[in-house]
Amino acid sequence: MTINEIQDEIIEEFNDFDDWMDKYQLLIDLGSDLEPLDEKYKTEDNLIDGCQSRVWVQCDLVDGKMQLQADSDALIVKGIVALLLRVLSGHTPQEVLDTDLYFVEQIGLKEHLSPTRSNGLVAMIKQIRLYAYAYNNK
Repeated sequence: MTINEIQDEIIEEFNDFDDWMDKYQLLIDLGSDLEPLDEKYKTEDNLIDGCQSRVWVQCDLVDGKMQLQADSDALIVKGIVALLLRVLSGHTPQEVLDTDLYFVEQIGLKEHLSPTRSNGLVAMIKQIRLYAYAYNNK
């Protein structure tokens, strides 16, 4: 699937709910389903600056595609990072760099997050793009 097809799928899933409490529950469920990050990757280097919660993102380049793993100590944030992984993991660094993450706006995520969580979301996206940039310029 392309990045945009995955984003469209996420938008459809969130559009099934009218109430934001249900959407938060979906985020919590997504976070609960996320595989825990191996402790060896929970390092200062993988910790995202700018997040109120602790969030770690590990990225490896495998066969030219970014393989992202992540974890957080907060359930909603873990759900947010699970969405980012779903959209971006398994794609080339160039695809990640070229992507407009429109699903964030379309599901209403930014407007329903606290300012600190919203800043954290921006920091997570920035870090993933930095990984993509680094791998793209090797």
